[in-house]
Amino acid sequence: MKPSEAHTYPDFFRAIAVAYGERPAVTKDGVVTTYREIEDRSTTLARGLLARGVAKGTRIGFVYSNSAEWIVACSAIARIGAVAVPLSTFYKPPEFARVIRHGDLAGIIATPHFLGQDFVHHLGLALPEAVTAGETDGPGLVLPSAPFLRWVVFDGGETPPWAHPMDWLTAPEVVGTIPGAVLDAAEREVHRDEIATMIYTSGQSADPKGVLHSQGGIIDKVHYLVDMLHHPDGAQIAATMPYFWVGGYALQLLCPFEVGGTSVCSEARTSVGDRGIIGSVNRDHSPLPNTNLRAGLGMSETFAMYSWGYGPPLPEFPLCTPLDFFETDYVVKVVDDDGKPVGDGETGQIIIRGPSVTKGLHKVDRTYAFDADGFYRTGDEGLVLGDQIIMLGRLGDMIKTSGANVAPAEVERELVSLPGVVSAHVVAVPDPRRGQVVGAALVMEAGADRDADAVREAIRARLSSYKVPRLVAFLDTLDEVPTTPSTKVRKRELGELIRDRGI
Repeated sequence: MKPSEAHTYPDFFRAIAVAYGERPAVTKDGVVTTYREIEDRSTTLARGLLARGVAKGTRIGFVYSNSAEWIVACSAIARIGAVAVPLSTFYKPPEFARVIRHGDLAGIIATPHFLGQDFVHHLGLALPEAVTAGETDGPGLVLPSAPFLRWVVFDGGETPPWAHPMDWLTAPEVVGTIPGAVLDAAEREVHRDEIATMIYTSGQSADPKGVLHSQGGIIDKVHYLVDMLHHPDGAQIAATMPYFWVGGYALQLLCPFEVGGTSVCSEARTSVGDRGIIGSVNRDHSPLPNTNLRAGLGMSETFAMYSWGYGPPLPEFPLCTPLDFFETDYVVKVVDDDGKPVGDGETGQIIIRGPSVTKGLHKVDRTYAFDADGFYRTGDEGLVLGDQIIMLGRLGDMIKTSGANVAPAEVERELVSLPGVVSAHVVAVPDPRRGQVVGAALVMEAGADRDADAVREAIRARLSSYKVPRLVAFLDTLDEVPTTPSTKVRKRELGELIRDRGI
């Protein structure tokens, strides 16, 4: 089987090992790990997981930086039909505690340290009952705060009494209890529609959001992305985004693997806010090398991009490039509050249905996230302009000031029409009297007038008074706007910037 013909993790990882063998799969600060080594180490860990009772559907979390170890853990878990749950290396103890419980994790594999983060310490604080209990016998960990968690394994360093060293999973006497034929049989029972991974991302509420993706949904999406981005054989891709985010996972790990390329990692943290060009296509949607395509829109729920655009954002709509076309077999609509498609020039919520859309959100009623026809409610506001869709922002970003609702996109649209304004970003800023006030960060042209009162006067002439920004912060470059790796604005951080610098 060719890698491009695989539809499950076991088929994909076996195919790339056969096809690319001794090629470098991942490099990290001069250390090379080949495809054959990934396969061998993944096989060992997969057999160890089976020996320790991990079964199809068991949720196993893992904490690694971008590295061969991350890849080995992810593939070992998913290839036996368990659910791989990547955990962020940015997490602090309360975040670990929430995700471990919400995700129903049965086991955790973790590096002890990364860039000053002490995960032994963090997980100990997240699981205080485990630390208090110390060594456990019988069924392993038994914790009211994490009722399904049975074990934690640290890959290196000194192991605390409540956890296990890595050889608890990989020692020959453990692995040897599961013959290779049993692993082969387990892999044959993995179906493309079964859940392979759960990605945690921010949601509208304070609770974490676990996004579920199937075996086939992920692997088929990789085939599609490789074709769209026209990756050549042996492509070297810099892993600038963490693998635990879909941008790193899909684009910088699995995509180069499909073509026998190399994911190039570094222990040093690199920029994750790149707004650059990522690939190219012809107008008939076929790959075209050496030209510029700008990614349109993607999200954790679609396992990277599902839409594409040909040019830069329009001046009056600076948030995202216009969306010209969509992933194969996708249906994309912009609908009103009643679920009816809006007309040309009208706005509404973008809803999507397609092969790589999440199978669901963990512990979230399907009717909350999907409509009756199976369309996922993205929470993104879209404007229909002829054959294009313009993404205006998040519907959940509504500002409530003195009891009145303000849509940031509406204010941003007016602000970018002002002379000298390159882009505008509007968010809520907490206020003790009004609850929230409208705050605006304006990226200005060099030499442009920076008069906050003049801005407010101009907007007051265009919008209701309660929509006029009470705080205006002037920025020199777009890089000053705090964003996620997918270029979505970090609203809370931007609100703090506006509060501190606004006038």
